[in-house]
Amino acid sequence: MAEVGGWIWERNLRSFLELLSHYVGYGFDATDWETVALALEATDDEQADGWYSYPLVGEHRKVEVRLARVVGGDEVMLAVKGALTPELEVRADTLLAAFSAA
Repeated sequence: MAEVGGWIWERNLRSFLELLSHYVGYGFDATDWETVALALEATDDEQADGWYSYPLVGEHRKVEVRLARVVGGDEVMLAVKGALTPELEVRADTLLAAFSAA
């Protein structure tokens, strides 16, 4: 099992999840977003049990996205974990880099 992690701006979270879902073959929709957005409110990156996990089970892969809002900031910490192919690992890392840019 591989893991890719980092942070992105909270305003980019939905786009990040939609694109990652596309890469695993999962149809991330409005219901998925509502679930994640609601759960994000109660997260805290400084607490071990303050993270939220959301599975993306698609045609190609299954990954788990762990996320938590940064205390006092506009960032969201993320970890994408699963049976990542080298290609999916690079894509997830690229999304993290792109969505953490100013």
